[in-house]
Amino acid sequence: MIGDVADMTGRIKQMLPARWFADDAPVLGAVLSGLGQAWASLYALLQQVKAQTRIFTATGIFLDIASQDYCDTEVPRRAGEADMAFSARLRTKMLAPRATRAGLIAALTSLTGRSPVVFEPLNPSDTGGYNVYAGYGVAGGYGSFLMPYQFLLTAYRPNDLPANHAGGYDTGPGGYEEAPMFYASAAELAGNVSDAEIYATIASVIPTSSIAWTKITN
Repeated sequence: MIGDVADMTGRIKQMLPARWFADDAPVLGAVLSGLGQAWASLYALLQQVKAQTRIFTATGIFLDIASQDYCDTEVPRRAGEADMAFSARLRTKMLAPRATRAGLIAALTSLTGRSPVVFEPLNPSDTGGYNVYAGYGVAGGYGSFLMPYQFLLTAYRPNDLPANHAGGYDTGPGGYEEAPMFYASAAELAGNVSDAEIYATIASVIPTSSIAWTKITN
């Protein structure tokens, strides 16, 4: 394997004149193996350093540093969150489209796994009209010229987390020794999304001049 002790030892041995040493030289082999170990360690360190120069391959604390550098405190690592999941969230945050309705829907869908409902009082496609689009009293909602650059938003909390529907200790349904109930690990709770994170995502996507009247529900 490239970069391991055997590879590095072999590379060093190839640089020695062939006539200087016997074919079987255990002392020489031990010395070269020691040098090969040192170079193999350096090679492994360089590979680790190289990986940390890109968010896609970064791991551990270097991902947390990248998150703070590029997104300040907007994308902290969740409790028990694995590097791969954290990296995907960070890259999605950095490359997400912004300042559009589609960008807002995409951001919330990526965060919670559920598509939000957006209603713009000045958008006929949302409000409908008499016998147009939705029809009066059938669907849509009342439009208003008094709400420029404002919209109503219904965001949903995630509903596919492993521990979402499990009862807590001594709490029904699912109290202690009472189904449904199980012990959840930190990894199973890593997908929890707080309301504060939902609000922060909305604020980071919508235009500065707009107002999102938001309702968060299950």
